[in-house]
Amino acid sequence: MFRPLSKFQGRAKSKVRKRWRLFHATDFQSLMYPCFIFCIILGVFPYRINASTFESSRIRFILSITAGSLFCSYGLVIFYQSNIGKIIASNSVPETLQGNCYFLLGSFIVIVTYILTKQRMRLLQSVLDVSSRLPAESFQKLSRLIHAKDIIGFLFLFGQIPNCFAASLPDTFAKFYTMYVTLLIFQMDMLYMNCVCVLKACFKRINDNLASMRELVMNDEPHLLRRIYHEQRNPFLLMELKALKKRHLMISDTVQLLNILFSLQLLATIVLTFAEITFSLYFFIMQCFGNKLTGNLNKQIWYTDFGTSIIYYAAKIALMVWACETGKDQALKIGTTIHDVLISTSDKQIKDELQLFSLQILHRENTFSAKGLTVDATLLTAIVGSITTYLLILIQFMFTSLSCEAKSNITQAL
Repeated sequence: MFRPLSKFQGRAKSKVRKRWRLFHATDFQSLMYPCFIFCIILGVFPYRINASTFESSRIRFILSITAGSLFCSYGLVIFYQSNIGKIIASNSVPETLQGNCYFLLGSFIVIVTYILTKQRMRLLQSVLDVSSRLPAESFQKLSRLIHAKDIIGFLFLFGQIPNCFAASLPDTFAKFYTMYVTLLIFQMDMLYMNCVCVLKACFKRINDNLASMRELVMNDEPHLLRRIYHEQRNPFLLMELKALKKRHLMISDTVQLLNILFSLQLLATIVLTFAEITFSLYFFIMQCFGNKLTGNLNKQIWYTDFGTSIIYYAAKIALMVWACETGKDQALKIGTTIHDVLISTSDKQIKDELQLFSLQILHRENTFSAKGLTVDATLLTAIVGSITTYLLILIQFMFTSLSCEAKSNITQAL
């Protein structure tokens, strides 16, 4: 008749775990809650979390299959209307190139997202496992950034929806199709960035543990019971080092899985970001020179080329590069911290274990990359440099054309 008290306590704990507060995450689930909710809305999260395990959800899986089928079907319709039937017409060749570039790359990212649904669940489970050792304070610090960028970014894109309504029905459907692609790409990029931030916190936790170990070794002062003290302390330090080695190996495996899973999507996102920023700046500069036929904002989801499109893509790629760069720095910092502990101790067993740990770090290159392309500050510098060079050439060409036109006008007047 009566249930054991432990069952009531277990239910009470599960209820406490399911509570979610903005900017006050306590675990991986509460940290990723806004991102997961937005992914469920878009139909790319066919999972549910049972205790500490990701499981497939039949209802969400059906929703995901339906959304993917509708996306592929209408994508073919839009491709026919814009390139063959000319129902969705463009005003210029650059606008046609921009539309096809966005359609092909965006559709590729969405299709790959649906195909890698099962592998993505395995990645999320791995990130959940390696982050289970993080304290609640680490999740709370991460939530200030992750919750803010996920919610603000989604609301920013959602605010472009009124601009999706056009004079003709095909243009309206095409804009809503583009909006869905943009939202889904944003959520996948934010999911990638969130995983990178969590892995960075895991690397930082290892660094903090090694730094505490170094202080413990340095504060070891000689006393009468030194031999007994070492006999009690050394096994504990060796166990802690072996646990840190195992944890580092798990995090490194998760980084490798993240690179493999998101490599195609990330590479397409980088190319798409470069193309969109370049085309938007091109249209903006041409409009500043009075050429209104190069780009038509009525065909896009953005209100302005410079105020929304460029700022959005620039901010997103900058945040992703920052997360990957700082995550790589935290991973590299572990080697330096191990060296500091190594020179601070004289115990042979601890030194041998630290040297094995150092060799493990040398053999695991924890960088965030996409098909060999490392996502770091060098990539951002290359993108900015390429766009700047292109724009300088464009501006010089425009001034040359204007000066030639002015000279021809003066010649005709004479």
